[in-house]
Amino acid sequence: MTELGRILWTPSASRAEASLMAEFLRWLSAERGLTFSDYNALWEWSISDLDGFWSAIWAFFKLESSTPYTGILSEERMPGAVWFPGARLNFAQHMLRQVRDTPKGTALIVQSETFGHKKITWEGLTKQVASVAAQFRAMGVVQGDRVAAILPNTETAVIAFLATASIGAIWSLCSPDMGPIAILDRFRQIKPKLLITQDGYVYAGKIFDRRAANDDIAAALPTLEQRVVVPAIAEPPEGVIVWGDLTRDDIAPDFAQVSFDHPLWVVYSSGTTGDPKPIVQGHGGVLLEGVKHALHLDLSARDRFCWLTSSGWIMWNIQFFALAQGAALALFDGAANHPNLLEVWRFAARERLSYFGAGAAFFEACDKADIRPREELDLGALRSVGSTGSPLSPDGYDWVYEAVNPDIWLAPISGGTDICGAFVGGNPMAPVRAGEMQCRFLGASIYAFDEGGNPVSGQVGELVCTRPLPSMPLYFWGDDDGTRLHESYFDTYPGVWRHGDWIEITKHGGVIIYGRSDATINRKGLRLGSAEIYQAIEMLPEIHDSLVVDLEFLGRGSFMPLFIVLEDGFNLDQALCERINQTIRDRVSPRFIPDEIVRIDAVPRTLSGKKLEVPVKKLLLGHAPDKVIKRDAMANPDSFDALLAYAAQRKARSEKDNGQNG
Repeated sequence: MTELGRILWTPSASRAEASLMAEFLRWLSAERGLTFSDYNALWEWSISDLDGFWSAIWAFFKLESSTPYTGILSEERMPGAVWFPGARLNFAQHMLRQVRDTPKGTALIVQSETFGHKKITWEGLTKQVASVAAQFRAMGVVQGDRVAAILPNTETAVIAFLATASIGAIWSLCSPDMGPIAILDRFRQIKPKLLITQDGYVYAGKIFDRRAANDDIAAALPTLEQRVVVPAIAEPPEGVIVWGDLTRDDIAPDFAQVSFDHPLWVVYSSGTTGDPKPIVQGHGGVLLEGVKHALHLDLSARDRFCWLTSSGWIMWNIQFFALAQGAALALFDGAANHPNLLEVWRFAARERLSYFGAGAAFFEACDKADIRPREELDLGALRSVGSTGSPLSPDGYDWVYEAVNPDIWLAPISGGTDICGAFVGGNPMAPVRAGEMQCRFLGASIYAFDEGGNPVSGQVGELVCTRPLPSMPLYFWGDDDGTRLHESYFDTYPGVWRHGDWIEITKHGGVIIYGRSDATINRKGLRLGSAEIYQAIEMLPEIHDSLVVDLEFLGRGSFMPLFIVLEDGFNLDQALCERINQTIRDRVSPRFIPDEIVRIDAVPRTLSGKKLEVPVKKLLLGHAPDKVIKRDAMANPDSFDALLAYAAQRKARSEKDNGQNG
């Protein structure tokens, strides 16, 4: 086991001084007369003088607006902060600024199991975005309309999004591997006018036909006026609008100038009950957060950037933060382990990637499979590695330095869909410590709070943000009075954002993430509400009730048991287990198939009938039973006995396994 907090890498003086963070410090000194003794002093300034910090970010990154802003943070409140009033801009316009400097330079690199390999220049990307935007306008898409898409991580999704944003319409994307019910739970809420779908895809060498599912989804969206089909596995039917017909015009781009808080997209983050939360984020807020990320990821136009992501993960959106810096964006569409786990590393070597990121689970899988990329591939161009989605264990850190490169900057980040960004992550001028993120991000007033709402250091507490960030949600779609938004983040500590992670602030300002503090399921970086699994499996005639928890925690892989209560006359046999798994695969996603299915007699519930997911999760993570449950507040107190027994069995199995490994 690797020791938590052990220094694994320190940047050379030349590398630290060549970083974008160092350049920002020099700019602050020259332009604002500000100097700082160390990073923590810089961070303290950034959260205490929000106007000074965010205006500096705007100026340093040379952001452009067609009308000037009249203030920075004119109303500081959470929720509801008002940023940069008066500014009018367009997110897509900033994403394509590099075309001015290097029109023939590479903007996109695409490696797809379905379509093969492709490269697109900045000039080519800008022309296709302009063409598609013009066609969208011809279809009647105007500012504020919703454009929904079910597409994989290829150039089509990038172009369609940028075209949508350039109009001032609102984008929303789901991955094709999601089930129709899960997709409709999202798209029904936002009432899209236009739907873009791909008829199928290839994954791990197998063809997946999505035509029937796409038709069913379209039929269940009564607000649709137009459909566009991307043919991948079959000839398109007569009379449909084909994607290729939208990209052929050679016209100048036309970027609608919208207010700083004009909606850019709707992304989804599932709570523990109800429909997925449709989070609306704005053009200016996401742009400002994105350019700030360049400091923490050390990105510039010299980079070739790839984050291994599906189109359903917020990391798909965060890819655009690299594009904003003029970096070439490398898209990998396919199975990361086909034909084996070296495939992505081959891609990194072949395309001379300078930055590669993935979910922590990918690196852990490489470690378990004893993959050693540096022994078989030339990764000399790779300077930086990122990780997110779940905590990367100290052993995972060690694997990167042993198997990829001993002289590389490994900088995991942690944040979420909710802010389209990170709260904590990398500092290219600081040492890397095993299992620890290097810093709290600039402008992010992050603390660990105890149950009384007091900041604590050197011990685990709730991750909170005490001052606004520009990319925080504008609102939830359809949440007219803001109740759901408030309940999601501000109920525990009034006026303070509670994110739902356990964190520890270390003595030198680093951060250790210990996993989710609520009942949200986090599988390989994709978050899902348990309600979506319940809705899928409780339709089966054999299932009376169910409860699911994700036992993600530092140093452990995600383990998700599913507890089921059967109707009378049924048994939990192999056939039923397979049927449950297939139902989750079809209706939700293969990523959320449980690790274990356990039969119980009753699901523990509160007096008001709510499933006791969080107490069960805490129990199975090792918390004392009397600390996590009050039986007199339960509708069925005896139901907890089965979970106690299961917890004891898991503990005994774990101790036995550790004994054998030792």
